[in-house]
Amino acid sequence: MENTHMPSADAEGTTDAQLRPEEAAHPEVRTRAGTVRGRWKDTTAPGSGARGRLRSAAFLGIPFAEAPVGELRFAAPVPKVPWEGVLDAAAFAPTAQRGDPGVTLIPEPSIPGESTLNVNVHTPSPERAPDGDGLPVLVYVHGGAYFAGSPASPWYDGRNFNRDGVVTVTISYRLGFDGFGWIEDAPSNRGVRDWLLALEWVQQNIAAFGGDPARVTITGQSAGGGAVLTLLGMEKAQHLFRAVYAISAALADVTPEKSEAFGRALAASAGVEPTRAGWATQDEERVLELQKKVTELGPDALNEVVEAGLPLGPAIDGDLLVRSTPESLRSGVGAGKPLVLGATDDEFTMAMADAGKRLALVPNGVLLAKLGVPKSARRAYLAANADVVAKGKARLAGRVLTDRMFRVAVLNVVADRGAAPTWVYRFAWPSGRFGFAEHCLDVPFFFDCMDGPAMESLAGANPPQALADEVHAAAVAFASGGDPGWARYDDVARIVRVYDSSTRDESDAYASVRPLLPDGR
Repeated sequence: MENTHMPSADAEGTTDAQLRPEEAAHPEVRTRAGTVRGRWKDTTAPGSGARGRLRSAAFLGIPFAEAPVGELRFAAPVPKVPWEGVLDAAAFAPTAQRGDPGVTLIPEPSIPGESTLNVNVHTPSPERAPDGDGLPVLVYVHGGAYFAGSPASPWYDGRNFNRDGVVTVTISYRLGFDGFGWIEDAPSNRGVRDWLLALEWVQQNIAAFGGDPARVTITGQSAGGGAVLTLLGMEKAQHLFRAVYAISAALADVTPEKSEAFGRALAASAGVEPTRAGWATQDEERVLELQKKVTELGPDALNEVVEAGLPLGPAIDGDLLVRSTPESLRSGVGAGKPLVLGATDDEFTMAMADAGKRLALVPNGVLLAKLGVPKSARRAYLAANADVVAKGKARLAGRVLTDRMFRVAVLNVVADRGAAPTWVYRFAWPSGRFGFAEHCLDVPFFFDCMDGPAMESLAGANPPQALADEVHAAAVAFASGGDPGWARYDDVARIVRVYDSSTRDESDAYASVRPLLPDGR
């Protein structure tokens, strides 16, 4: 990736190096490890979909750590050694995702190569900001059930956050067994350690890109949403960010016993000792093959995931994660940090789309029993979700899975945080393609990238730009000032921002979930 750059001269003899960064054809920024050269991109004029005059500088594939291969494969990440010359940051670097596991609805390309620990920075002001005078920073962690996903998605382009005065960073991290699998003599939670080092990189370098390291908001969706909640509850991460925005968060909190049992079982299936030396005999393709068999997320596996949790992900290790995230939140960790969280109405409903005929003759009570709803809650749950019941068994099954995996978690986190500053939303706008608000649908609204690829297959034709304006503006306001623009959630008013065809603030907008809560939170 490294190359030496000689500044080019224009017709009047002025070189790029003599221009201010915002005037140069290819802006350059000096990081602690070396200089990187980015590329200018147009932003989108707010609300119009037309190209605006403001520009965004993209610096892609900047390594924050050495490639995790060879002796470093199952090690804690090692900071990138400084380089000579100028690193051309014009294209995304290699991703930890290999191929297309087919588990995300977001276009997330896989890029081959070894240097998978990198960051992508989008900034409207690629010049060093004076202390305390930089722009707010949004750091995004991609999802993918902790074994898939990529930071190279066009939906994660930060150009329109830049238009609105926010620097954005997307980070990569090791996935699956390489990132989260238990190995007897290897550091635990290697993927989590990647998050931490990437956030340290932001603290050390973002001022050079015009950002303020004291105003960092971490955000992510699905497993990425779980990642930022994990970081919120981690004592060792508190100095790395100011606020958290969790989108459809899927926490892992794998127990030590489950983590070790899974690691030993996978090693046994590979025919190796559960050590670094043992796993070193298995190439990447073989590990992915073994991993795939135990990470399938089809309809039949979803209920098991809801019941037992994800098999790979951040694990309670007594080091980085000294207790579960809910326990940490209840003990007050992260209580001083503002939090926005919420979910779509039907995260998992699409997975049940083909189950309608198979479920048609199954009584509602039996269906709820199979999906883990306790007998004492079934009548109240059906009454609270009468509108969904009327749409058929597949819709009901999808809503139950959604509630148990995502929407119950929203209310639990709110309760665990107590009086800590917390705002709650619901994304309820029904996709023009599916007729309900499915998993991942809100991501392009958050980034205001309605002109991005693969939108129609998820949202239908002509998704509402006005809704994107509202979702995106709230994210900008939160990153900038720590308040998204509606009332904080408390246990009296229970105000929730509902994003729908007409956005509104509603009291107790998660009431239909409450029958699933044993204590009626």
